[in-house]
Amino acid sequence: MTSSRPLISNLTMDWIESMERWHLHLFCIPTAVISFATFIASPVLLVCIFLSRALRRETRYLLVANTLIADMLFLILNLVTLIGNAVRAEIPWFVCELFTTLLVTAYSCAIITVTLMVVDTFAAVRWPLQYHNLLSPAQTNCILGVVWLLCAIYPFTLMMMMKAELSNDNVTVCLALISLGFFKVKNIGGIDMYFLVAALTCTFLIFYCYIRLYMVTRMQGIWHSRFSRARVTVLVHGVLLLLYFAPGFVFALEIYIFQKKNVSQDLRVWISTVNANFLMLLPRAFAPYLYGLRYREISESLTLLLHRHRRNRENTLS
Repeated sequence: MTSSRPLISNLTMDWIESMERWHLHLFCIPTAVISFATFIASPVLLVCIFLSRALRRETRYLLVANTLIADMLFLILNLVTLIGNAVRAEIPWFVCELFTTLLVTAYSCAIITVTLMVVDTFAAVRWPLQYHNLLSPAQTNCILGVVWLLCAIYPFTLMMMMKAELSNDNVTVCLALISLGFFKVKNIGGIDMYFLVAALTCTFLIFYCYIRLYMVTRMQGIWHSRFSRARVTVLVHGVLLLLYFAPGFVFALEIYIFQKKNVSQDLRVWISTVNANFLMLLPRAFAPYLYGLRYREISESLTLLLHRHRRNRENTLS
């Protein structure tokens, strides 16, 4: 690791100088606000889903729950990392790599799950009579387990490949960009190809399902009204998909321009800070509220849960 120490040290020191010069630590404020809003809504929706036997047996709600779980894991890891960077806490490089691995796993799992939600919607519309018999809850849970496993294999493999080169020194800035950019500098693992193939595969599936959905339903008249449920549902899902995928493409751009001599360090730091502290958090903040509003069954389960809580509270007081 002797050849890698100066590289990591120079990267972190340059990053700290740029952040202090532009006072970018203030971006922790929107991060805390958005994370707080998400931590209020997501656990409530998860409780509604897992306490309702009917919702637990629906594939789409299990997919929603998995997305919320992956989002909350991502937010927790991201918040801990950002707080550590803000207070200049020194952590071992191996711990930073572990955090990066878990962040990539959680983000990838959320992306794949929202893609599967589009596929699930297509299956429900394309085969309405057979839809409820296509997958049992146990089979859906197995598929979600496989998704988590697939999302974890590549980042954990990278971490194990670099274990021999990892330094025991502490770092004061732990960022996924520096960790993955370090892999790119070392020409290890094909970082660019991994993100490109994953993004193109998910994008192809989403576009295919939406095009086929439109072709199957265009003669049924559900698209004629400007504010029809179909149009609003597609709009909501489209906005969420854009919010989920856009930060991933920005992050791929960050990796591409990493260590590019014709790109200023300040620009790289600004792009990374805005993406990590704001853009990546937006879908995780909007998702629970949009899901809670759009899925009638979740809204009804939430209303029932609140009424039950109020009734128990009144009985306790009386």
